[in-house]
Amino acid sequence: MEKYKSWIDRAKSSYELARSVVNNNVYFEDRCFQIQQAAEKVLKGLLIYFGVEPEYTHNIGLILNELEKHVEITDDVKKAIKLTNYAVQTRYPGIYNEVTEDEYKEALIIAKNCLDWVEKTIENKVNGKI
Repeated sequence: MEKYKSWIDRAKSSYELARSVVNNNVYFEDRCFQIQQAAEKVLKGLLIYFGVEPEYTHNIGLILNELEKHVEITDDVKKAIKLTNYAVQTRYPGIYNEVTEDEYKEALIIAKNCLDWVEKTIENKVNGKI
């Protein structure tokens, strides 16, 4: 399997993990960490597809800045910058405001937009549309 595909598969796994949790004992913060990971991994997978070794960072803004050198990024995907806060801060108690259910649902939508956009971008590249 090509390296970029592994990243995309892991992104999908993180997304499904965050989405499928129905137990009320699982914090929205923990679910949002997985959502952030999904967005980070899928965007890094696209960088790898373009032949760029991604930085070791959880900062989605930095990842998007690098991607902009290779492809135009949609506004829906740019919203993923918000997810960076879920990478570290929300993993430890006491240093953040609790994540609400609405914020969780919004984060799910943003990550899904990233997943769909990356797959469409690769498909368009393969088909010579970009």
